Amino acid sequence: MTSTLLLPLLLLLHFLLLSVVSVDDYNASAASPTIFRSVCGKIQTPDPQSFDVHFVDAMEKVYKNITKFGFATSRSDSNLTVYGLGQCFNYLNPVNCQLCYAKSRVKLPHCLPATTARIYLDGCFLEYADRNVYADSVDSADTFDCANTTVGNSSLANFLVLTSLLLGNLTASAYLKNDYYEVGSIRVSVLPQLRVYAMAQCWKSLNASGCRECLEKGRKSLIERCLPVSSAGGEAMNAGCFVRYSTEPFYLQAASGGGSSRSSSDRRRLIVGLSTVVAVSALIGIVILWRRWRKSDSEDDDDGSGMIIRSIIKSDLSFRYDVLCDATGNFSLKKKLGQGGYGSVYKGILPDGREVAVKRLFVNTRQWVDQFFNEVILINQVQHQNLVKLLGCSIDGPESLLVYEFLCNTSLDHYLFDPLKKAALVWERRSEIITGSAKGLAYLHNASAVRIIHRDIKASNILLDERFRPKISDFGLARSFAEDQSHLSTGLAGTFGYMAPEYIVHGQLTEKADIYSYGIVVLEIITGRKNQNSISASADGQSLMQLIWHHYKSDTLITMLDSELKGKCSEEEAMNVFRVGLLCVQASPGLRPPMWKVVEMLTSRSTKEDMPTPAEPPFMNIKCVCL
Repeated sequence: MTSTLLLPLLLLLHFLLLSVVSVDDYNASAASPTIFRSVCGKIQTPDPQSFDVHFVDAMEKVYKNITKFGFATSRSDSNLTVYGLGQCFNYLNPVNCQLCYAKSRVKLPHCLPATTARIYLDGCFLEYADRNVYADSVDSADTFDCANTTVGNSSLANFLVLTSLLLGNLTASAYLKNDYYEVGSIRVSVLPQLRVYAMAQCWKSLNASGCRECLEKGRKSLIERCLPVSSAGGEAMNAGCFVRYSTEPFYLQAASGGGSSRSSSDRRRLIVGLSTVVAVSALIGIVILWRRWRKSDSEDDDDGSGMIIRSIIKSDLSFRYDVLCDATGNFSLKKKLGQGGYGSVYKGILPDGREVAVKRLFVNTRQWVDQFFNEVILINQVQHQNLVKLLGCSIDGPESLLVYEFLCNTSLDHYLFDPLKKAALVWERRSEIITGSAKGLAYLHNASAVRIIHRDIKASNILLDERFRPKISDFGLARSFAEDQSHLSTGLAGTFGYMAPEYIVHGQLTEKADIYSYGIVVLEIITGRKNQNSISASADGQSLMQLIWHHYKSDTLITMLDSELKGKCSEEEAMNVFRVGLLCVQASPGLRPPMWKVVEMLTSRSTKEDMPTPAEPPFMNIKCVCL
């Protein structure tokens, strides 16, 4: 990414920050609350990509409530569940609560891929975990900090006794309050004048006994660790509460930072400024991540990423995050259409009435950057009736979104592998899906502006419109290469069960890998069986391809036809489709026909005599195939 793009963004961010700080009576400490301690768990998730998705989901749900009510819990909607918990201390007003949460939300992802983490700030607390932590009051991760400054000897005796007394009184009464919160102060010296301020707060998810246990541990930590060294302040940070004392009036300063003297106009100005800063920060984060993970600025320009970002900002491709959020009902589970390795897809209705599919991506990993730019760059260059159309994207919110045309019949796998729904896939529809998908792939391989290998052809990535016409989707793993390149050497990516053997073994990627995957899908469509589940579903432990090949050699292949199709289609047409599928999954990539030839065989009503004789598919001598 060239500096010509980054510099204006940085200048814009600087200007916005200045405009926010210049708001009358704005309290600088409230704008940037102090981080006391962040605690990252020692265990890391085995599935960072999926965990990131659910982390974003949990944190978004916390955000929706914490700035309204000062407290929120959440959980992501998935088998891989992430729990979230956020608490603003009661001395913060809603504006400062929002500021505090914003900073904690930015810092907490630094702990990923740890399965647990928490962060304590001057005014709020935020936590995520792979288990329910709402009732945790104390645990082994509890910690404390003592201030570096100390109290002078002339005031020390009273300071120790009276501060201990103040902490004892506050922690003994806070758990009896409805909000589990108490503050107070005490004068410990007249000459010099010295006063101690303290607070105690439990998270609202605890019961009274849990709160009491937590506060008592916090009180003991401060009395036994900070006061003996005459520290002028300290914070006890436990799983379920926060206890603090200081010679500075911290809770009074925070409260006055957003007091009633601030006009409603200034308050709105502050919030708008903050929202803009967050949006610009997110965009700059994308740019910085992209630069960090590319070898040089010249490589950034080579792949067109700088051009893509500039064109997104200036063109009609750009959608506002809040518009898409409203369109999907705040990404309601009821609107969810499906989920893949790099994001979830939701149905949305735009203000103009258009139905769209919104794909959520996330910013925590390098894979996210690759997937986002890959989909925008590649799919924006291809237009075909059998490819899903990209309408635009959003990069101005806490996560990035891709917006596609909406296809009402979702994906092929939802029908093909459902005993009840598969009846809708009559022969004519299956034939059109097989032929249309072949045309889409032929376009990618031979007719588009750039040669593209999809790398993840499977039933769930073939979407169906209202007439069950197919459109290939999900270009997150796609790769393009020059005309003079015979193959690409890449890391292994795709879906097991659909990946070509030469790609699995050698990592060499050509169009033949897509053709193999397509062949698997063809055999799934005509048999109604899922290749990945075929071994466990088979009485003799054979894979789908082993069964098909066995029947092909025995001249009984027609018995593998889906029972829904028997007697409802021409056996000759069905056998031709079987042969096309077998030609595409041959072990030798050189024997697999190019996609344009596949289209020709499907549309010209080729006969058995017109087609080559299929060779044996791979892995036939292995009893249990682990693809």
